[in-house]
Amino acid sequence: MQRKEGALGKPRRMRERRGWGFLLAVAIVKPTLLLLTRHRWTGGEKIPAEGGAVLAANHVSHVDPLTFAHIVYDHGRLPRYLAKAGLFDVFFVGAVLRNTGQIPVYRQSTDAAKAFSAAVDAVQRGRLVVVYPEGTLTRQPDLWPMAGKTGAARIALTAGVPVIPVAQWGAHEILYPYAKRPRLFPRHTVHANVGDPVDLDDLRGQPITPENLRIATDRIMDAITALLAEIREEEPPAERFDMRRAGVRLTGNPHARAEAERKRRRALSRRRTR
Repeated sequence: MQRKEGALGKPRRMRERRGWGFLLAVAIVKPTLLLLTRHRWTGGEKIPAEGGAVLAANHVSHVDPLTFAHIVYDHGRLPRYLAKAGLFDVFFVGAVLRNTGQIPVYRQSTDAAKAFSAAVDAVQRGRLVVVYPEGTLTRQPDLWPMAGKTGAARIALTAGVPVIPVAQWGAHEILYPYAKRPRLFPRHTVHANVGDPVDLDDLRGQPITPENLRIATDRIMDAITALLAEIREEEPPAERFDMRRAGVRLTGNPHARAEAERKRRRALSRRRTR
């Protein structure tokens, strides 16, 4: 049986060198998370104690990078995220991101390949890089993982490092996807279930073709989904949600148009009843 760490335990000592950015972020974020959340972590010891790796996780809330960083930090490692490039231009936030070694992502631009190169370099230097293979918050109506993009697989196969699948659940209770106001109380329980490395041995040393990347990505998403099913104690959908087939945009609130229409109808109804 896998061990569940308690809310206040520190399962592994930090061995990586921390700059001022990490020290400042931890001093602010960790006490806040301990105040606002309980956590139930399973399999955290499977996070590599040293060496480079890709941590591949599902994405259910804008706050789950913080709750996910908590488990990584408390298991003695410093997480590096692929963050929107625009954040690096924000006063002080950009300085923190650069000092902590976060990786800028230039979406839909000619500089998009820079994030891949930087991520490969990071794991080859022994860092842990967190990747959300879905590429955005899940649009699946019940918040199950969607079809994944191939970035996590490409980084791992190029650099020769393992992919550790992680399912997380509960952060959406704090801030639901695209909600404008967080629900901080009562305290919410945040779950994380860390799995064994995804078996990619048969693909290593092979040409990194679109077919092999898709095979690897499907295995990664299957592993994440199975771990999430254990947390939720539910059966996942038989077919994984695909944004392209559903006609859903990559960026922005997929429900924005419907919400705007509902607001317009409510406003019209109020005017009629006056």
